[in-house]
Amino acid sequence: MFERVHAPRGPLASSRNLTAVLALGLALLLGAGCKTTNSRSGSAFGTATSSPWLQPSALLAQQIDDEATRLPWTHDLERVEQIRWFVSVGEPAYEKLLELAVDPRDDVAAAAIAALGGTNDRRLVPYLRELSWNKGPQPGSSGRSRELELELARALVTLGDWNSIPGLIHGLRDEKLYVRTLSLQALQRSTRQTLGFDPRAERDSREEAVLRWEGWWKTRSGEGLLAGTPARDAR
Repeated sequence: MFERVHAPRGPLASSRNLTAVLALGLALLLGAGCKTTNSRSGSAFGTATSSPWLQPSALLAQQIDDEATRLPWTHDLERVEQIRWFVSVGEPAYEKLLELAVDPRDDVAAAAIAALGGTNDRRLVPYLRELSWNKGPQPGSSGRSRELELELARALVTLGDWNSIPGLIHGLRDEKLYVRTLSLQALQRSTRQTLGFDPRAERDSREEAVLRWEGWWKTRSGEGLLAGTPARDAR
């Protein structure tokens, strides 16, 4: 039985949770295989819902609701273990995770998005792109935290939506080292390139590399992003 965790006090605890989700959730995205169940045999899909997703059994639905209720009050590794649990459940948890992805608490929304991205189920792309707070590809336009926007961009790129790459390139200019590092890791995993960007380098050196990334994106978006395989890293 889980120990009750007290609600975080003030913005510092929420920021710490969000940082933990970003830092440890990336490892989940990198290592997770697709956990989605594709069969819809019998009545598992449910007859009283128009949901496009595989519906959980009554017992699993209760477990999903319980974990969703606990999610705002978990921290650090416990939060990451919850994300992993949702990934392992897969499709029956999508409906609840998509609800949590629009939660007004940025760390809760980021955890749900990290779990959805960790499934590697590309059917989720249009649902993530249509989240009510997501105002489009322009970074900083959503009114939500930069870290949450980054988590969404990372999840979408991981699921194959390269239209979200500009958000990751924007993250390379962030003042926070961990945001720059996570942005680069997501870009490198998707494109197999770094273009010489070092998140620990001096600002001028970083800016030169960001300009290379912006030039790369302009070229790739002009020629049709998914038409070919990205080249290996050229330093």
